[in-house]
Amino acid sequence: MCTLDGCGSHEHLGPPPKATDEERRLFLKGAVALPLAVILADPMLAHAAGSGLDKVTITTPQGDEMVAEIAMPATLPAPTVILIHEWWGLNDQIRSVAAEYAKKGYIALAVDLYGKPPATTPQGAKALMASMKADVATRKLKASYDFLKNHKDSTGKVGSVGWCFGGGWSLNTALATDLDAAVIYYGNVKKSADQLASLNAPVMGHFGTLDKNINKGMVSYFETSLKKAGKTDYQIFWYDADHAFANPTGGRYDGEDAMLAWERTMAFFDEHLS
Repeated sequence: MCTLDGCGSHEHLGPPPKATDEERRLFLKGAVALPLAVILADPMLAHAAGSGLDKVTITTPQGDEMVAEIAMPATLPAPTVILIHEWWGLNDQIRSVAAEYAKKGYIALAVDLYGKPPATTPQGAKALMASMKADVATRKLKASYDFLKNHKDSTGKVGSVGWCFGGGWSLNTALATDLDAAVIYYGNVKKSADQLASLNAPVMGHFGTLDKNINKGMVSYFETSLKKAGKTDYQIFWYDADHAFANPTGGRYDGEDAMLAWERTMAFFDEHLS
């Protein structure tokens, strides 16, 4: 069951993308590359893909500490992206996506807003989310922005992307900082014009027409609020899909729409962060 805050099922309603045994063997040896969706759908491959990230400790001016994980591209200096996890927490899937961003030429910082092991059940995810304080999370994301903005290998350009729970926090990061671009995957965007007054970053949003909670009503209100606030630099895309359609580990995964959203996101970041 999906709510405004998270998607509570890992149950597959159809077969996920899958590597053959030979492809898995070669990937684990570093001999072949595989599509991101195939990696994300396979726990062993996802763990391997995300294992190369380095841990960094980010401290807010108020003294809050967060251990995040960073993936570095081959060519430096590079633009940077903050990746914000789903309600499950920072897991191998998010680490794998960060590694993929690094392959695409970005310094990718996967934040951990919980500071606890990721959940594997909806009940665990709900408990983690309930334990998080919004003001502390905002401070950690602001500090993450400053960390990337001033990183010695950064071009100074910073974007954010988040999924579900993290999608809403990608928008919140754009409201709290001077981000250069923000991407929202089916996140809570219920904001008034007054709440959007501080938004300066261009925004891209990906939403599913079958999503019963992050739905047309909410997103239409978001667009109306953007217009009332005088914001014009945004793109909203709808897909004939459900909530969490870009996550191959869940039953709502839609491979075609996930790939299209990925291509649009890459083009968006290329335009605004390069």
